[in-house]
Amino acid sequence: MKAAPFDKLRMRLSVNLAARQPRSKLGLILSLSKGAAVALVFALPAHAAPKHSAEASPVANVMRGMSGEQAAQTWRLGLKMAHAEDVLPGAVEAGKQIRQGHTTSEALVKRYLTRIEALDRAGPALHAIIALNPHALEDARKLDAERKAGHIRGPLHGVPILLKDNIETDDGTATTAGSQALKDNVTHRDAPLAARLKAAGAVILGKTNLSEWANIRSSRSVSGWSAIGGLVKNPYALDRSSCGSSAGSGAAAAASLAAATVGTETDGSITCPSAINGVVGIKPTVGLVSRTHVVPISHSQDTAGPMARSVEDAAALLTAMAGSDPLDPATAEADARRTDYLAGLSKDALKGKRIGVLHPDHAGGKIAPIYAAALDRLKAAGAVLVDVTLPKREPKLGAQEFTVLITELKADLNAYLASTDPTKVKTRTLADLIAFNKATPRETVLFGQETFEQAQTTKGLDDPEYTAALEGSRTAARTALDKTLADNRVEALIAPTTGPAWQIDLVGDDHYSGSMSTLPAVSGYPHLTVPMGQVKGMPVGLSFIGPAWSEARLLAFGYAFQEQGVRFAPPTYRPSVESDAEAQAAFSPPR
Repeated sequence: MKAAPFDKLRMRLSVNLAARQPRSKLGLILSLSKGAAVALVFALPAHAAPKHSAEASPVANVMRGMSGEQAAQTWRLGLKMAHAEDVLPGAVEAGKQIRQGHTTSEALVKRYLTRIEALDRAGPALHAIIALNPHALEDARKLDAERKAGHIRGPLHGVPILLKDNIETDDGTATTAGSQALKDNVTHRDAPLAARLKAAGAVILGKTNLSEWANIRSSRSVSGWSAIGGLVKNPYALDRSSCGSSAGSGAAAAASLAAATVGTETDGSITCPSAINGVVGIKPTVGLVSRTHVVPISHSQDTAGPMARSVEDAAALLTAMAGSDPLDPATAEADARRTDYLAGLSKDALKGKRIGVLHPDHAGGKIAPIYAAALDRLKAAGAVLVDVTLPKREPKLGAQEFTVLITELKADLNAYLASTDPTKVKTRTLADLIAFNKATPRETVLFGQETFEQAQTTKGLDDPEYTAALEGSRTAARTALDKTLADNRVEALIAPTTGPAWQIDLVGDDHYSGSMSTLPAVSGYPHLTVPMGQVKGMPVGLSFIGPAWSEARLLAFGYAFQEQGVRFAPPTYRPSVESDAEAQAAFSPPR
């Protein structure tokens, strides 16, 4: 079936491995077979390395000016750290350890910063992080002092969190959306979602890399690549995609570079990188979490959401993030709808519950036995499984969604740029950004900006073509989900989230295998993905989709499934799936 315009925008993934930009000194040499080595270098430009204090950077001096042998030693150090301490505590466990006096927030922040140096800047060089909060250690010490004085803000008190670099934070770091046009965009504003996390006691550790402009600049964009941050690598196989646009948040969560992370989604940008990086991710109902001071694409579909190594961690973050914001009209109901999502988790949540089982095309092949095992686990948890089929997809849905997104992109991005400091952000409109990209070789080294250019031609939010597309797409998506849920008397729909991560491929087209993201994205309904298993060591996720404001139910279902034994599995940082001994033996003729 021919892909709709926005499907192409999400799906086309191509990468240029040629060394056409100045590289940092930390290239990554990956041994792919005995006696052969291939350099896969998507390094940050030298000026773009995360900034942090010497105290917060225990191996920074070692990394400067290193020789090839020193780089190899740092690679081995990163792998040693990864395997010696596969997983650092998640959000809930970290909070518990602090409460019980086993550690402090300051000590946790130092552990995470050390791990970031070893795995993100050196070793496998994941490039998951764009910038670190220069005040993170100071913030941690203040929170430790508060706790010592008897003031405890909640379960996230002192817990280190990473935010996607399109979410503003008042800590001196720029909010770039991955673009050099915003490299000086230090706004001194906290997005309300960041302010809520801080109020709950979280330490904002820094900003994660992303697909530049959240993958909306071009239909041929490289998922996980930005001009500021370089290419995010998948920690389960470094030559494979981390999906996007919240690629850095997914890879950082999987690599234990923070206790949990936050991503954003317009269509698939939380759920795809969560599933492909083997972590839990939830795209909430649009309107549960404020979008104020978040670099936008679409006010109809944008939302932020947690990405974490367990359902409990995601639930704890969502509890802190959710709430009404007078500057975001979509959140008017949020205070009334939000609840304590962590307290609502139960191992028995699936008992007697009717769950609709979907069988999309991407559920076949090597995913089929993993999905079948997941269904068995759901039955063991007490779920009543009902095979269901979605109504035939409205043929105009993809084109209508694309019209909505590019129209709202122009209006919303112009409004955002107008709110920034003109002395720091010279590009004041989408038209200015298009001109900036044309004049900046780094921005267009891998792909163009045809979607930006299409957005620039749109006629505004009063255009009848836009209003018809918005009403048509939203009605079609909501009707498809609501009807399937109601007609089958089921409380949620499940399916594999997407396929396993695909190889970055210079010659072929993208290898995207489809996903469950579009209907919940366009309808504004919640979508949870949890780890389901692995295909040759590459994670795949299980989606739970429900009606508006059903986050508590979906998280409880995901938790009950997780407690059947399918939990986060730490990454291995291997060069490739094909470098495994079993694969190498199979590639060779028998002797």
